[in-house]
Amino acid sequence: MTQVAVFLLLFSLGLVTLWAAQRRLIYFPFGDVPPPAEVGLSRAESVALTTDDGLTLSGWFVPAAAPATGVTVIIFNGNGGNRAQRAPLAARLAERGIASLLLDYRGYGANPGRPSEDGLASDARAARRYVAGRADVDPDRIVYFGESLGTGVAVRLATEQRSFALILRSPYTSLLDVGRHHYPFLPVGLLLRDTFPSLDQIRLINCPLLVIAAEHDGIVPTEQSERVYAAAAPPKRLLLVEDVDHNDYELLAGPRVIAAILEFLRGLT
Repeated sequence: MTQVAVFLLLFSLGLVTLWAAQRRLIYFPFGDVPPPAEVGLSRAESVALTTDDGLTLSGWFVPAAAPATGVTVIIFNGNGGNRAQRAPLAARLAERGIASLLLDYRGYGANPGRPSEDGLASDARAARRYVAGRADVDPDRIVYFGESLGTGVAVRLATEQRSFALILRSPYTSLLDVGRHHYPFLPVGLLLRDTFPSLDQIRLINCPLLVIAAEHDGIVPTEQSERVYAAAAPPKRLLLVEDVDHNDYELLAGPRVIAAILEFLRGLT
């Protein structure tokens, strides 16, 4: 009985520790951001935007090269790194006439604040507000692009403010489902505060949708991306990319992904 009691005590303490530190296990921000020219974005403009709760966030606005399509993409990052890691995507889009905003969430890229589900939602609203207010942006042709964790951010924003189109790379049904997949031995449902319920929210969205996923993803199960796609209203497209994993360059800015984005957007113009 003593051994059982000790085990239960240690297990309970472990759960309390996980609950208290869970956001450090979800969000992995990098602080130092190099000048945009060092990551191939010589035409990028450093920008600042203000959230509803008074934080000032830094980002880069990357203008389109001529001939411009008139489309602007807001890129919502995954859970790791900072905007510099997404520079190849912005560069490929700019080359093809598509402007973009690369934003660091609160707590990322030396921005103030600590990331959370509601906090990132506030950051997304600020990004949408900033981009729509620019004189060189058509507010009716703003696309939300979510990557991994950022798909939950993009989906939530799309339920609040309709976008011209929605692109989701490696979307998940919910962060709760991802946690249960990787940690089936833990009571994730009792511990998790940030759940990002994308499967429930995608049903509320009626803009054109492109879902991009690895055919065999080691972090976000491909089956979850397919379920998000299946639950969404048309028009929609699904691209399953073979022979790549979640963090491979091909899913960031590889030729198959860029070609699919361009074809998708051309079909809307």
